[in-house]
Amino acid sequence: MRVKLQLVMCSDEGQEETVTDVMTLNENSQRIEHLGLTMAEAKQLLRTLQQHLLQHQVDTFLDRCATCADCGALRKVKAHASRSFRTLFGTYKLYSPRLEHCDCTRRKTASFRPLSALLTESVAPELLYMEAKRSSLVSYGMSLEALKDFLPLEVTLDVKTVRYDTLKVAKRLEAELGDEQQRFIAGSPSEWDLLPRPEGAFTVGIDGGDVRNWFAKKHNFEVIVGKSTLSCREDDEDKAPSSKRFGFVQTLDTKPKRRLYEVLHSPGLQMNQDMTFLSDGNDTLRKLQLEMSPKAAHILDWFHLTMKLTVLEQYGKGLVQCEAVLGEEIREQIEHLKWSL
Repeated sequence: MRVKLQLVMCSDEGQEETVTDVMTLNENSQRIEHLGLTMAEAKQLLRTLQQHLLQHQVDTFLDRCATCADCGALRKVKAHASRSFRTLFGTYKLYSPRLEHCDCTRRKTASFRPLSALLTESVAPELLYMEAKRSSLVSYGMSLEALKDFLPLEVTLDVKTVRYDTLKVAKRLEAELGDEQQRFIAGSPSEWDLLPRPEGAFTVGIDGGDVRNWFAKKHNFEVIVGKSTLSCREDDEDKAPSSKRFGFVQTLDTKPKRRLYEVLHSPGLQMNQDMTFLSDGNDTLRKLQLEMSPKAAHILDWFHLTMKLTVLEQYGKGLVQCEAVLGEEIREQIEHLKWSL
């Protein structure tokens, strides 16, 4: 079976303007691996469609800029050049002429590149999103391999590029964060009672850990990480709970509470919403949780508590070797404390 795929461009009035042959496939149906498109065929199809569609959009934009908006005169081309644009489905070189301004209106510059107004960045926003999303979950190298497996990206795309793009997205998000506050509880109890019924309850787990410094291997720095889960109401059992994660370096981040608040606020935090914080009672973590919600409950992790009690028990066992009576008394107190907790 021979399959021929064509791209038809239509005008705003619905008239067919151009018909372009995209690709021709010779498909068999004798075995299961012959059914549908292969990954290579799908990548080729996406790359070709992207090329034709992108070129048509850029040509349409440049045609509109070819004449002066004030008097309608045809602008002269001063120089010819090209510009690269990275997308989800490949990198493309686009024609980017430099046009001279018309003399009908006085302007600051004598010429301009119209494509610079359209391509404000050299990378498509969706590609930046995919790179940042993958890199926030796994390493840059694994992110790159995953993207190359399913997208027709260039072989020349390397880990440094993915890291640079992710850093650029992170800096932009950091700049959009609001000011840090010690208190994020807004309103009064009378106002909270008038709020609509909240969509489920929040459960937030926060913990800290030491990470080795990449440049100074003998030194560590503390990273605070957490996960916020918004559960569904009892009458919405069919809906899956939504989760968001966050993390920051304690000694470097200047807006830790604002970061946590934005994570909770993005799915729609209300002041009358139930919230449960789970942590090990560390002072840094306690300060991070306070004044975040008036209905917040703070629960300490038993694992971390029993770790500290185990250390005390070891001290008691050592004391028995020196002071038998005092050592046994302390061990009994620690045991009672454990069961009381």
